[in-house]
Amino acid sequence: MTAPGPVETGTAEEADADRVFAALASAVRREVLRLLRDGGPQPVQALAGHFDMRRPSLSEHLRVLREAGLVSERRSGRQRIYQLEAAPLAEVQDWLHPYERFWRGRLKDLGALLDRMPDDDAS
Repeated sequence: MTAPGPVETGTAEEADADRVFAALASAVRREVLRLLRDGGPQPVQALAGHFDMRRPSLSEHLRVLREAGLVSERRSGRQRIYQLEAAPLAEVQDWLHPYERFWRGRLKDLGALLDRMPDDDAS
């Protein structure tokens, strides 16, 4: 049996999905998304107050999120306001859905097996 060769990707849709998954790989970026989800649009200064890092590092995380389409940026005077853009997350959810169905089926089968097993407390 031979191992499959490398998967060829190249469509714009696949590149977008790769950017989203790469952006979600960072705990810092996931926390930024949570802050924007829970607190609504926020300036960089407000977001920076939640992290123990220099602003250029946070700006790099925000750039990755922006390029993945997970946040948008607008200027208000000298401030940059960031806002959650959830549409790419729906695409991730669509991708994960078959795996959720798989695990639900496996857990259902496990539950049925456990229901058929005799109880140990028969002494």
